[in-house]
Amino acid sequence: MNALPTLRTGFARTDDGEQLYWRSAGSGPPLVGCNGVGVSVFFWKYIVQRFAPTHQVIVWDYRGHGRSTLPRDIPRADLSIPRNARDLFTVMDAAGARDPAVLLGHSMGCQVILEAHRQAPSRVRALIPMFGTFARPLDTFMDLRNARAIFERLRDLAARTDRASRRLLLPLYASPLAFDVSRLTGLVDRYYANRTDVGRYTDHLGHMHPDVFLGMVAAMAEHDLTEHLPHIDVPTLIFGGERDAFTPLHRSRVMAELIPGAELTIIADGSHAAIIEQPPTITSPSSRRKRC
Repeated sequence: MNALPTLRTGFARTDDGEQLYWRSAGSGPPLVGCNGVGVSVFFWKYIVQRFAPTHQVIVWDYRGHGRSTLPRDIPRADLSIPRNARDLFTVMDAAGARDPAVLLGHSMGCQVILEAHRQAPSRVRALIPMFGTFARPLDTFMDLRNARAIFERLRDLAARTDRASRRLLLPLYASPLAFDVSRLTGLVDRYYANRTDVGRYTDHLGHMHPDVFLGMVAAMAEHDLTEHLPHIDVPTLIFGGERDAFTPLHRSRVMAELIPGAELTIIADGSHAAIIEQPPTITSPSSRRKRC
């Protein structure tokens, strides 16, 4: 019988005094997962289960997410993509990941891992962006022309209300209807989605400080790595969802065109949450994967 993968947890202290929660399973070549905004380490559970027997799989929480500490001065907190990339390296050091590492990013995590390569390419062995984009995601969110304007109005309204009221402004907050709402909006697939997995996401979002969520969305909305993509010099495997309503598939296609030698794999029927809906399709060869 094979031994169970070694599981370790801890907190990485940043250079400005924040504590970032991390979890490491297994040993061997390091794989590091970076979340989307509003998500915690649980979104990687199927990736961890698949690869921990042969790799060191590290997952972690951004500032104000999961078990990581809440920024002490949220209005002035640095919640930017470059800051998150520096935090990623802090976590890797704390978890004992040897360089270089394979970096996986889901949704906003795609921007984080691409930025990490820009900052320290020698620490990156390969990149796996999943269901995300490389630049200004609100500009293409659900292919809505007014997505950015809607968010700006939402943030302006949040600034003029108390915290309890601000909670009502954020989508998918924990409620009996959260699962059905997430299926209707296209965040998850109505057939593949698991109520338990989606429930963990909506519950986590329901406990987040709304200003951290809105602040991080505002920061990622301005981040643009278009000019860096042609300089990426490591193997890159991009996952796009055929039915990803939040990050349209054409963003994955453009990313693959701009990164030298990148491979694009399209998940048939894949939604924005395909990593928890179709894990066997993503972690092993399957007829439902379309390589382009």
